[in-house]
Amino acid sequence: MANVINSIIWLLILFFISFFVAAFCAGFYILVHPLSVCLPPLSGLADILLSGIQFPHYCADKMMTGGSLS
Repeated sequence: MANVINSIIWLLILFFISFFVAAFCAGFYILVHPLSVCLPPLSGLADILLSGIQFPHYCADKMMTGGSLS
């Protein structure tokens, strides 16, 4: 039963949070990633933004496996 509840929670996070986070990060990633070639300190920021873009995939994976929130 806990796996079903966890899956529902991850589904809600997927639809109501992760798509907005990914869309926000994608815009900045498009700007920062090419600049990270010229300015190496921006590569860390580009990696963080890429993680934000991949957040819906993480949520979908947790939803399908019924993973916990921790």
